[in-house]
Amino acid sequence: MAAYGALISVMNIIDQLQTHPNPPISIHQKQVESLTQAVTSLQHFLQSYSPHGGYTEDEDYWESRIAKAAYGAEDVIESYIVHQIHVRARNYVDNISPAEFNQGLQKVIENMNLIEVEIKEKMVVQDLLHIGKSVSTSSDAGSSRSAFAAHEVATVGFDEVFDQMLDNITRGGLARQIIPIVGMGGIGKTFLARNIYVSPLVQQHFDVCAWSAISQEYNVSEILRQILDQVDNKDNEEEEEKENDRKELSEVELGDHVYKYLFGRKYFIVMDDMWTIEAWDGVRRFFPDNRNGSRIVVTTRLSNLASQFNYSNGLDLKFLDKYASWDLFCKTVFGEEACPLELKRIGKKIVKGCKGLPLTIVVIGGLLSKSERTKEKWGFIEKNLSSVVNLDDNESCLQVLYMSYNNLPVHLKPCFLYMGIYTEDPKFLVNLHILFIVAGGCVKPINGKCLEEIAEEYLEELVDRNMLIVEERKHGGKLKFLKMHDLLRDLCLREAQKLKFLCVLEDGSIPRAVNSQRNILSRFKKDEFPTPLIRPLESAFLVRMLFGIFPESLSYTFRLLRVVYLKKYLGEEVRRGHYEEILCGLVNLRLIMMIADEHPLPSSFYLLWNLQTLILFNAGEDYVCEIWKMPQLRHVLTVDGGTLDGAYCIPDHFNDEKDMMLENLHTLRVVSNLKFGEGVLERIPNIKTLKLYYDREVEDYYRLNNLCRLQKLETLRLCVAEEHTHVMLQVSFPHSLKKLTLEKTNLPWEDMKTKIGNWLPYFKDEDACVGERCKSKKRR
Repeated sequence: MAAYGALISVMNIIDQLQTHPNPPISIHQKQVESLTQAVTSLQHFLQSYSPHGGYTEDEDYWESRIAKAAYGAEDVIESYIVHQIHVRARNYVDNISPAEFNQGLQKVIENMNLIEVEIKEKMVVQDLLHIGKSVSTSSDAGSSRSAFAAHEVATVGFDEVFDQMLDNITRGGLARQIIPIVGMGGIGKTFLARNIYVSPLVQQHFDVCAWSAISQEYNVSEILRQILDQVDNKDNEEEEEKENDRKELSEVELGDHVYKYLFGRKYFIVMDDMWTIEAWDGVRRFFPDNRNGSRIVVTTRLSNLASQFNYSNGLDLKFLDKYASWDLFCKTVFGEEACPLELKRIGKKIVKGCKGLPLTIVVIGGLLSKSERTKEKWGFIEKNLSSVVNLDDNESCLQVLYMSYNNLPVHLKPCFLYMGIYTEDPKFLVNLHILFIVAGGCVKPINGKCLEEIAEEYLEELVDRNMLIVEERKHGGKLKFLKMHDLLRDLCLREAQKLKFLCVLEDGSIPRAVNSQRNILSRFKKDEFPTPLIRPLESAFLVRMLFGIFPESLSYTFRLLRVVYLKKYLGEEVRRGHYEEILCGLVNLRLIMMIADEHPLPSSFYLLWNLQTLILFNAGEDYVCEIWKMPQLRHVLTVDGGTLDGAYCIPDHFNDEKDMMLENLHTLRVVSNLKFGEGVLERIPNIKTLKLYYDREVEDYYRLNNLCRLQKLETLRLCVAEEHTHVMLQVSFPHSLKKLTLEKTNLPWEDMKTKIGNWLPYFKDEDACVGERCKSKKRR
C-alpha cells in the first residue's frame, strides 16, 4: 500500500540526513525521536491491517489518512532542504526560518500521533464486535474461485496436465502424498482440481473423497467440519443431527473424528486456495498416513508455499498456448459447433489478447456466447478487451486477481504498484526497475544488506507469488527481465491511481487533483501535450517521479523531483544554458538519466545532495565528472560508448578535508585509465561492479595489482586498447569476483589460468586471451 511505502520513505530521509557527511539541514534530536516513534507505530499498525476483502473503487480511510500524514512529513522536510540549498548557492533571502520549519514538522508529528490515538480507539471497538465471530469459508468459497471453475468445459486446454495429474494421483508409492497445483489467479487451478475430483477414475480409485475451500481467512475447525460433513454422511435426517452436533465440537474433537474416519481408508482430499502454510500445519496431524496411496491435492497461488510440499509430483500451471487457448475459446462460445469462418480471424485476435489466461478466455467467451455473432460486435470486444473483462459479471476477473494483491505483505505492495509505469506487453529490465524502487524511497533497510539486494528480494517474492513473469535470468540465476500479465497490470494501475500513488496522463481524460500527485506517467508524444493539462501541472509542486515527455514550460515546476530522465522531461531541442539552469534547480534528485552530449556538467550539479544514481548518455570519451563530490552516489553509468575520465572521476590523492568518501558506491562503469592507488582504494571500499578501459600510457602504471584489495567486487569488465595490453600483466583479481569479462587484453591463456585459478564462477573471454582458450565460460 502507498501509505506504508510513504512511512518507509520518511524514515529513509531522516536516515540520509543523519548519515550524510555534510547534510543540508539539521533536525532537532527530540523531533527526530518523536517523528521516528510516530512513524514506527503507524508502520506496525499497517503491517497487521487488512482494509477490506474485495476490490473497491473507494480509498481506504486509514490508509488515506496515514499516507497524507507521511506525505506531509516528506513535503515539510524536503521543501526545507531544497530551499536551504538554493539559499546558500544563490544568496536568496531566507523566507523559511528554522523556527517555521520546526513548527511545520511539529504539526506533522502531532497529526500522526492523533491518527494513532484514533486508530487505537477504533480497534478496541472492532475487537469487541469481532468477539465470538467465526469465519466461515464454505459458504463464500465461490468468491475466491475463478469465474470458470464451475463451468463444465471438460478439460479443454488442460488435457495433457489433466492426464499427468491423474497418473500422479492414482499411481506412485503407497505413502500419503501432498501434491500442489500452483499458478497465478485465474490460470485454472481450481478448474483443473475440480475436474480431477469428479473424474470417474478418482472416484473409483479412492474409498473417500472430500473437497475443502480454504481461502485467505481460513478457520481450522471449519476446514475439518467441511471434510467431516462430506466423508461421514448417512441419510438426510441423521446427517442433519450430526451437523448440529458438530457445531458444538472443539477443533481437537473435530480433528479426532476426521482422523478416526480416515484411518485405514484410501482417501483423496482437495484443499483449494491455500494462502499460508499455517493452514496446512493446523490440520496435517488429522490426516493419517495409512500407507495405502492416499493423496491430498493443494491449490495455491504461492510458489514458495507449494515448494514446502512434495513438489516433485506437483504441477506449476503455465499459460495456455495459442492452440489450447483457441480450443477453450471455441468450446466456451460455440459448444460442439465450429467457429464460423467469417469470425475466425477476429476470434483469434481476441484469443491472442487474452495472453493464455483461462479466466480471461472463459469470461470473454461466455460474453460472446450470449451476444450477436457479427464482426462489428466482436471487433468492439477485441479493441476493448481489458475493460470488457472487468465489466463482466461484476468485475469478477478483477476480484479474483485482487485477492493476490490484497494478500501481499505490506512491504511488497508499493513495489508492485511501481509496475504501473510500464506499457502493455514489453518486458522490463530488472536492474533499472530496482533503481527506481530504491530512488522512490519505499525499500526498508535491513542490516547487512544493501537496498538493491532487498529490492531484488521483493521482486523475487512477487515472482514466487505469481504476480510477475520471468522472461530471462542472468547466468547466476538472478532476475534480468520481467513482465506482467495485462490483467494484473490493469489491476496495478487501478490500485495505484486509486491510492494516488501514480497519475496517468493520456488521451480522453484529465485526472482530478493533478496538482497533488506524487508520481506522474505521461503517455503523450512530443508536441501532443493537451493545453488543459498544463495549468494544473504548473502547480504540481509535490511531484517526486516523472515518466514520459513533458512540455518545456513546466521545467521550473517540479522542484522536489527524485527521479527524472532529462531528455524526455524537457524534450529534445532545449537550449544548453536553459538545460543547465533547470538541472541546477533539481537539487532533490536521487536518480537522473540525462543526455550529456559531451558538454561538461555545471559546477552547481554537485549541489544534488542526495543523488544516488547517475546515468549519462552520449558522454563521449574521457568525460569529466567529479563524482567524489557526491557522497550519496550508489551507481554511475555511461551509456552509448562513453567513458568517464578516471583522473577526475576518483582522484588518487586527497586534496583537502572536504574530499569525501564514496562508501555507498556500488556501480561504476565505464571509467577510463583509473589508477588504483591508496586514495582510490580508500574511497570506494564497497564497489561491486566495475567496467574499466585503458588506452593511455602512464609512468607508474595503473596499479591493477591492487584490484585484489576490493573485497566486495563481484563483477568486473576490463578492456584495453591494443597498444597498451602490457598494463594487464600486473592485474590481480579479488576472490569475491563472480563474473569476469576480459576484452582485447591479449593475455596468454596460461597466465590467465594462474590469475583466476578455480574459484571464479563465470569467465567471459572476448578476444582477450591468446593461446589455448577456455572451453567453458561457466565454471563451477
